[in-house]
Amino acid sequence: MLAAKKPSYSYICKSLRRRKPNIRLPVQRTYSTPPAAQTLSKSTAKTNNFVVSCNTLITKYGRSGDIREAESLFRRMPEKSVVTYTAMVSAYANNGEITSARKVFDEMPQRTVATWNAMITAYVRNMKRVGGVDEAFRLFLRMPERNALSYTAMVMGFVNAGRFDYAEKLYRSMPLGCRDPFCSNVLMNGYLKTGRLEEAVRIFDGMLEKNVVSWSSMVDGFCKRGRVDEARELFDLMEESKNEFTWCSMIDGYMKAGRFEDGFRLFLLLRREGQLGIEPTILTVIFESCGRIGRCREGCQVHGLLSRLGFEYDVFLANSVIAMYSSFGFINEARILFDMTREKDIVSWNSLLYGYVQAGRLEEANELFKKMDFKDSVSWTTLITGFSNRGLTEKCAELFSKMPEPDGVAWTALISGFVNNEEHEEAIRRFCQMIWDGIRPNPLTLSSLLSASASLASLSLGLQIHASVIKLIMEHDLSIQNSLVSMYSKSGSADDSYKIFKSITTPNIVSFNSMITGFAHNGYGEAALDLFRQLVDGGLEPDEVTFLGVLSACTHAGLVEEGRQYFKSMRTFFQLEPGPDHYACMVDLLGRAGLLDEALKIIESMPIEPHAGVWGALLGASQRHMRLDLANLAAQNIFQLEPNNATPYVVLSDIYGITGKRRDEQEMRLSKRLRGIKKSPGCSWITVKDRVKLFLSGDKSHVNFEEIKTTLGTIIHDMKHLDCIEIDSLPR
Repeated sequence: MLAAKKPSYSYICKSLRRRKPNIRLPVQRTYSTPPAAQTLSKSTAKTNNFVVSCNTLITKYGRSGDIREAESLFRRMPEKSVVTYTAMVSAYANNGEITSARKVFDEMPQRTVATWNAMITAYVRNMKRVGGVDEAFRLFLRMPERNALSYTAMVMGFVNAGRFDYAEKLYRSMPLGCRDPFCSNVLMNGYLKTGRLEEAVRIFDGMLEKNVVSWSSMVDGFCKRGRVDEARELFDLMEESKNEFTWCSMIDGYMKAGRFEDGFRLFLLLRREGQLGIEPTILTVIFESCGRIGRCREGCQVHGLLSRLGFEYDVFLANSVIAMYSSFGFINEARILFDMTREKDIVSWNSLLYGYVQAGRLEEANELFKKMDFKDSVSWTTLITGFSNRGLTEKCAELFSKMPEPDGVAWTALISGFVNNEEHEEAIRRFCQMIWDGIRPNPLTLSSLLSASASLASLSLGLQIHASVIKLIMEHDLSIQNSLVSMYSKSGSADDSYKIFKSITTPNIVSFNSMITGFAHNGYGEAALDLFRQLVDGGLEPDEVTFLGVLSACTHAGLVEEGRQYFKSMRTFFQLEPGPDHYACMVDLLGRAGLLDEALKIIESMPIEPHAGVWGALLGASQRHMRLDLANLAAQNIFQLEPNNATPYVVLSDIYGITGKRRDEQEMRLSKRLRGIKKSPGCSWITVKDRVKLFLSGDKSHVNFEEIKTTLGTIIHDMKHLDCIEIDSLPR
């Protein structure tokens, strides 16, 4: 007896067309119709084969998104099995049609565990559309029997809904036979993704059976929390063979924790053991880490190894190498690899563009930008930043105006560019335009604006920006809090600055530096030093900027001995090498105290060449204490370092005049005039009707100058008449 031949898809469709001629079904023409098959009721075997084939086709349609085809086939089937209903439920669920899936589920004459699981899984995967995980749980409770998949689906539902208490309670109550590694991993990974490492460890430790996913997930979880030593312990204890994800997580964990040598040694161990070969994902981590922290030698070594082995690059790996060389400043090597890459994506182009910008090769960056068929926000923003770094703010604005749809990142780049180039009013104007266009600012945007406000010493503007921060619910962003501390300090409101500082939950070194510097500049030297002690007692490591604030505080408070001790502690206790600015602070501190000879010895002991600021501090102290010999020495050095600086000419001529050396005074003024050196005029500014007005000393360019002079004369006359002031002359 011959076995029944399995009906083809075309035969199924043709048979169904005879029953429903008005409904068209897709025909798989690659199959021929069996000539002997005329009806679906020839035999039980043929019927079963027909149903099985239909089930397969429904599943296929459901996975490919052809849900209407699956639905049409399902409705026209004369006989359906439990598997048919289950396939249709899954097809609807895969396409987000949960109501239809539930309708089919309710129509079923009988259900298996697989059907219940399919419906529960449908609710779990689409819980946001159908009101949450509660309906899935109601079905779960109605199940006559459950298997491991039932529990896993329900645990996953609770985890996805963030209801970990329900998830763990269900997990603990399930039969041990159903508690397989997959279900445990679902709950454990849920805890890891929400940063609840200790709860994840508890689940991991209680697992009856662990697979490679369990171990790898925990290694990755410890690494992401910076606990790389504990991650390494698990890594070494792994009972399962380590996979690519395990190695990659451990290596990346070391790299991001600042332990490059440990990460690179682990990579070399992987190569020696030969367990995995060279995996692109791990190589990408190596190249990105080398580029990020400037490990040129190791990055080039690994790239050389791949070249010797004839390794074929995919686009992701090629992009990481291009980005690495761009970070090193090896733009020519990056360009060679870029040209060799057959399939380039937008990341390839942006990586090379970034390299050109970082290297300051804006002309080539601009040419590359013009060749790009597609430009995303990163492309535009990178070039805008490049022009900004060169001080070409007009070019930035021109490029920005051509951008199709500027996003918040592009706006921030433009605004930051104006701020960094001290065009603060234009930065504020652009910010207002950004808000008008409906673009939500990000923390970096507001930090840049606060910097502009601080530079303008405009407290009213700073208060307005602070109000915007509160409205945008960004007042707890650390970068913004640090900017607020700096803004209030520079605006002369140290009390408000300290209030912001105290509101920071976990201040970082930038927070402390901003507050210490703020106290110092506002004359609260003792408060600055107290805050420094809090910083050290709290376990934070001070940096070079911290000590600039501390030394400045000592200078303003006249704390000479404390200044000496803090300066000395930089090397002896904190292993920090003082820079020229630290020496300038010490010279200023000693000079203000009249210890000019000691200040000179400090300069002579410098292991590096003093810059103009160091000599400027000595020059100022010499003028204050009338030390013509040291003033001459300081001035001569400034002449060499900054030939166009007018300060030494002015200071020397003043000292000569005070000491009666009229001839030397006249010669110094003549020398300054012959060299065409002009002293930068002093300036003042006020805010009138939300606009900052700048006034230069001796400036007569204002169109209403004569009117201003007349009005000022009237005011001064009245004030003199009231014996308020004594003024001898008016502007001419």
